[in-house]
Amino acid sequence: MAIIIKKVSSKKELKTFIRFNYELYKGNPYSVPDLYDDMLGTFSPKRNAAFEFCEADYFLAYNNNKVVGRVAAIINKRANETWNKKEVRFGWIDFIDDIEVSEALLNTVARWGKERGMEAMVGPLGFTDMDAEGMLIEGFDQLSTMSTIYNFPYYPQHLEKLGFEKEADWVEFKLTVPDKLPEKFVRISEIILQKYKLRIKKLKRKEIKTKNYGQKIFDLINEAYAPLYGYSKMTQRQINQYIKMYLPLIDLRMVSLVEDENSELIAVGISMPSLSEALQKAEGKMLPFGWYHLLKALFFKKPKVLDLLLVGVKPEYQSKGVNALLFYDLVPVYQQMGFKYGESNPELELNKKVQSQWSAFESVQHKRRRAYKKML
Repeated sequence: MAIIIKKVSSKKELKTFIRFNYELYKGNPYSVPDLYDDMLGTFSPKRNAAFEFCEADYFLAYNNNKVVGRVAAIINKRANETWNKKEVRFGWIDFIDDIEVSEALLNTVARWGKERGMEAMVGPLGFTDMDAEGMLIEGFDQLSTMSTIYNFPYYPQHLEKLGFEKEADWVEFKLTVPDKLPEKFVRISEIILQKYKLRIKKLKRKEIKTKNYGQKIFDLINEAYAPLYGYSKMTQRQINQYIKMYLPLIDLRMVSLVEDENSELIAVGISMPSLSEALQKAEGKMLPFGWYHLLKALFFKKPKVLDLLLVGVKPEYQSKGVNALLFYDLVPVYQQMGFKYGESNPELELNKKVQSQWSAFESVQHKRRRAYKKML
């Protein structure tokens, strides 16, 4: 088959780029589509603050004038400087089950990266850690989440045939919300509160701005996530963008903060009702009725599953049991709101500190995703 690769160079082609994923996975019971407007913002240098330190182009693969694949080529200069690497990222990759298509797409990213002095190719990764990352390699029969990628089982098979090797793995857990917190968990949590002179803080809407808690939360995330694979610290413009985009949507009952005796923020846990089924019903569109399904899931008829979006603990308090305090606070909230299960979302395979926090709960590792690497 004659595969032609074209760089996206118009609004119409960008729409085709975004919509290809929806068409490829239409009717799939496990795939969760992104909102089209969110994707437009992600790929726009004017709207996405990551373009302060990122460079990107998008490519479509055609066969007989029909789109058969897509990929984004990205260089995160900030991450490369942080980790002393010269890597080009491939992201938002989708393709039909034909290795000529996947090879043509990845070869395009390789050439693009080499032209810019890169020495290796890694992915799937987005612009930053706030984008979905990793290719699903286990859990193809599990419903995806709003912050992760779903892909067909043949994707990793193609990459391995093309010489890509494991760079990093993330694991995901399905957690059962207990009917009652274990007594040992409660006792340990109360000891930790007293030992380190900590307190649990419930956030009020006005405090996000008046007491600068939006800034405090993302400053903490920057500090807590700094050692993690490929992480590049969020800039102030990114932080402002995330505060504006996400915090208004969060039910503050599902946010837990831990502060020390000086009211310094040392831990944060942010969760929300799962939007997976609502996004499937919306089919990637807010109009005409997509907004209804999302608002219903967020504020009215909540699903039985919640998503754990962010958990961060100040480095000097990690391994001291402080993250237990977040769930000491949140689990009773989950019970009251009627949630039965939680999705952990991706955690690095080697991050045992994070995974240890699930030992007090009934949990099962049900998904695994991988970042692949190939030298150029």
